[in-house]
Amino acid sequence: MRVSTKSDYALRALIEISRHDDVVSAEQVGTSQDIPSGYLQSILADLRRAGIVASQRGQSGGWRMANDPADVSVADVIRAVDGPLLSVYGVRPESVSYNESAAVLQTVWVAARSSLRSVLEAVSIEALATGALPADVMARTTDEDAWNPH
Repeated sequence: MRVSTKSDYALRALIEISRHDDVVSAEQVGTSQDIPSGYLQSILADLRRAGIVASQRGQSGGWRMANDPADVSVADVIRAVDGPLLSVYGVRPESVSYNESAAVLQTVWVAARSSLRSVLEAVSIEALATGALPADVMARTTDEDAWNPH
């Protein structure tokens, strides 16, 4: 999996938004997280279409979480801005077809997606904002090999 700039920026923006009790301006989010304004507006629009954030117009307008940050996962955000967590040349793994000798690849892609889900669906925006990641996610980082960029 490759995390896009768009997903990274979306998650950083949501961490910032979730830390505010009221609405926060896109300008404030962009400045705090060093996200270019035009790109941030596009990301916020994607997140609004997905029902993750809501906008408020007017002089005291801005952005707020549409749902409890504990109910929004990293996977939800990635899907909202980039589509499926894992695809094989733009196709979902269960829809890919191979000849008999390569059919085993489909099983590998489905297993990889399942592995991604086990982490990305377990981590909420609230967990990111508070730094309180789930224990099973943290356990995956205790092996030195996890930090090795093979």
